[in-house]
Amino acid sequence: MSERKVLTKYYPPDFDPSAIGRTPKHLRQKGPKVITVRLMAPFPMKCTNCGEYIYRGRKFNARKQTLEERYLNIPIYRFFIRCTRCSGEITFRTDPKNMDYECEKGAKRNFEPWRDAKSGKYNETEEETLERLEREENEHEEQLEQDKMAELEEKMQDSKREMAIADALDEIRTRNARIARNEGLADEVALDHIHNEVDEAKMWEEQEIEEAARRAFTTASGEKVKRIVDEEELAGPASSQVAKTQAQMPPPSTSFARVKKAKKPGVSLLGIKKKPSLV
Repeated sequence: MSERKVLTKYYPPDFDPSAIGRTPKHLRQKGPKVITVRLMAPFPMKCTNCGEYIYRGRKFNARKQTLEERYLNIPIYRFFIRCTRCSGEITFRTDPKNMDYECEKGAKRNFEPWRDAKSGKYNETEEETLERLEREENEHEEQLEQDKMAELEEKMQDSKREMAIADALDEIRTRNARIARNEGLADEVALDHIHNEVDEAKMWEEQEIEEAARRAFTTASGEKVKRIVDEEELAGPASSQVAKTQAQMPPPSTSFARVKKAKKPGVSLLGIKKKPSLV
């Protein structure tokens, strides 16, 4: 157990390190020097492979490479990171000229107007700033005028559309009134025709009844049949007159006067019967 904790190794006197054939790690690298570092994303970016959004300040284990390029004797470094979703390689480098970073491949940097080096707005002079502001103001005024003209044209179009709709509604109302008037006249004509037909039917029916009665009271020789009057029918008018007079007479009036009854003898009230006399 104690042999595992030995800190020194024994090298024989004839040891030759060049004969081993194994190169140390710090001597194996060919080309630019690459080391592993821990860093945070210097700008927000979007992976071009899977579309993953990587926000600024996210931590990565990156490989740092020192390039041969220099700016005013300032070394430029390149960093290699992996996308957190698809593990695609993303490469960006330092930009000491603009004091910023430059995305090379694997991702697309989000738009940041205050870091847009191509526009050069943060390096413009006072005169350029005034000209830009004046130009923007003129463009804004032109846009407002165009908007007013477009609004006026839209109002004119709306008024024309409303007038056309009103004319169409008036035409529809006129046509409907004309149709209703014609329908009313047609209804009246139909009703008159129906009434005429009913009257004609009644007239023909009465004529048929009269003809049937005439035939019934006419003999074969053409003589009319006379009606025999009975005695009851002769006495009928007098009896009917008496009945009418009786019916016209008013009914006897009812009287509510108090009628006095005869008093009974006291003996009968006591229940005593009087015996008949023997004499």
